[in-house]
Amino acid sequence: MASQEEKEAQPFTDIFDEDEAEKSFLLSKPTCLIIFGKPGSGKKTLARKLAQKWNCIFIEALEVIQANIREETEYGLKCQELLFKGDSIPEELVTEMILQKLESPEVAHFGYVLSGFPSLSEEYMTVSQQIEKIKNLKLKPDFLINIKCPDYDLCQRISGQRQHPDSGQVYQRSQWDPKVTKKRKKEKNQHDEEDEEEEQEQEEEEGGEEETAEDPHKKSESFHQLVQRPEDILENAERRVGTYKDIMLHPLEELMAEQDCQYLIEVDGNQQPDDLFEVNKNYICCYCCFHKQDELFRVLSSYNLIAPRYRWRRSRWGQACPVALKEGDIVMGNPDFAVSFLGKMYVLSSPEALKTFMLNPRPYLLPPMPLPPCKVLVFGPPFSGRTTLCNLIAHKYKGKV
Repeated sequence: MASQEEKEAQPFTDIFDEDEAEKSFLLSKPTCLIIFGKPGSGKKTLARKLAQKWNCIFIEALEVIQANIREETEYGLKCQELLFKGDSIPEELVTEMILQKLESPEVAHFGYVLSGFPSLSEEYMTVSQQIEKIKNLKLKPDFLINIKCPDYDLCQRISGQRQHPDSGQVYQRSQWDPKVTKKRKKEKNQHDEEDEEEEQEQEEEEGGEEETAEDPHKKSESFHQLVQRPEDILENAERRVGTYKDIMLHPLEELMAEQDCQYLIEVDGNQQPDDLFEVNKNYICCYCCFHKQDELFRVLSSYNLIAPRYRWRRSRWGQACPVALKEGDIVMGNPDFAVSFLGKMYVLSSPEALKTFMLNPRPYLLPPMPLPPCKVLVFGPPFSGRTTLCNLIAHKYKGKV
């Protein structure tokens, strides 16, 4: 109990030795995420990218069905039998497979990225019941990611999708529509005006392209074979989005309102998938800083120890940069800028911070540091006493106005 109280009092403290740190990691909960959004907003694409980046288990209805069929599980054999008969897989079976996957040993180790649940279909469970299942999971989600996109933009994007009948690959309008691709090429040419030497290089490249002009021609021929799926017809897309707003939106808003705002991420669905992924990756990276501990020891293992058989010891600052913390910001350090002082590790966030710290580390280490910064904004109408209140708060907590 004493150690827990110490941890709460000093959030940057890391009192564990190497064995205790390993034990703490083995008992820790893996990072878990759920992605919400309107139909066709890109939930599956983002979930797959995040799962690959964070080495989590990607859980989605189609993915779970294919995995069970491939592994020939009891559920997989049932699915196979139904598909051979030409029947659809019932919602009850799909939900059971998803819940079973969420409780599997690999998910307990790696964590999960869940997409497409709760589902719009209420054949087996209502949306509210599905959300209750999420709330009662053993591994509750750490992050809720909501992809927001205007109805008109989303429906236009969905109606522009085409599928290749043989491969099953789905193409966006920007990939198969010659008018859109020509416009993009013109815009690129306008922005990429270069010198004469570079223009000559482009001419040489164009000559090479003439020799291998068969591949683009083949691609254009394959684009003629693309078909529009029934769910991608504009009227059907608008109907699906309307159903989502009627059935799903309100319960999801209640779930997101209960979530701690710092672990709720809302992103613009009109961004490109790669940009969308970068935003979420960078945000979640701040939370998942424990992954850097291995990197920290890997970098420091090549450094000379202070004395034979002397272990590296973490400081009370943990991964936080002492210089940034003194200035009132919590910034996680970079292992490349780690230094040792009085036998303890300090991880700085930049070369400038490292240089400042090495010149004189004392101001950044003297009590009451490490102290997490607290920033307060006081606002109100004129003559309401804002300045007086600010001065009182600053005097009480030794802050600056």
